[in-house]
Amino acid sequence: MQPDDPIMQGPGERRVAEAAERIVDEGRPRLHRTWTSLVATSLLGGIDVGVGVMTLLFVRQVTGSELLAGLAFSVGLIALLLGHSELFTEGFLVPVATVIAGAASWLDLVRMWVTVLVMNLTGGWVFTWLVMQAYPDLHRTAAASGARFVDGGCTLGTFCLAVLGGGVITLMTRMHHGTESMAGKITASITTAFVLAGLGLWHSVLDSLIAFAGLHTGRTPYGYTDWLRWLAWAVLGNIVGGLLLTTGLRLVRSAPVLTGDNPSLKAGS
Repeated sequence: MQPDDPIMQGPGERRVAEAAERIVDEGRPRLHRTWTSLVATSLLGGIDVGVGVMTLLFVRQVTGSELLAGLAFSVGLIALLLGHSELFTEGFLVPVATVIAGAASWLDLVRMWVTVLVMNLTGGWVFTWLVMQAYPDLHRTAAASGARFVDGGCTLGTFCLAVLGGGVITLMTRMHHGTESMAGKITASITTAFVLAGLGLWHSVLDSLIAFAGLHTGRTPYGYTDWLRWLAWAVLGNIVGGLLLTTGLRLVRSAPVLTGDNPSLKAGS
């Protein structure tokens, strides 16, 4: 892209264009990964989030504070950032922008979404089993925490919690790509964890791992069938929030870059 292009005029628009190009540069290899790479990074994503869930449960039990527990969960999002692993709800802004730019197909996107979600849950299920075996003192807190989500029901209020959760985590992705500063990216991860977990927003992977921790104790009023119903509701809300509340509006502003005649965005597709 040349400096005299109309979309590059003005410092604000220049930053938007540069961020859009960084997004597509990252999204292209993510959507064209081998199955082995995709499965491995997704499993690691579930484990990284599991570390955050472990710290969240510990802080919640010791302090009784939801806000401090949410702040403690930031360990998981920082691990995702620095470990370059994959979280399902991080697959909205970057991959969708890449498809719209013509650097990948919608089939590539669906393949990534399904694989990442399943492997996140698999990795998280195993990790939370280990945590519950290692720390039996956490069983009561884990069971109560999981029941809060799974027993929440499919209501307008809980759907809005899931929409907000999807929007907030996608906003974190946008903030990560809005700066090249690692300190700025870590700050975005910490503040997102605080809002997401501290305020009790619904997140399909994070809260599933909390539900798994409860299920591993054998003390929950809910079972796996109840969790699956909850998961479908949470995933739907996360997708609506991630795609419409955050991604769609961001793509409108970046549309001249993504849909314009820019061979550099489509290279390698």
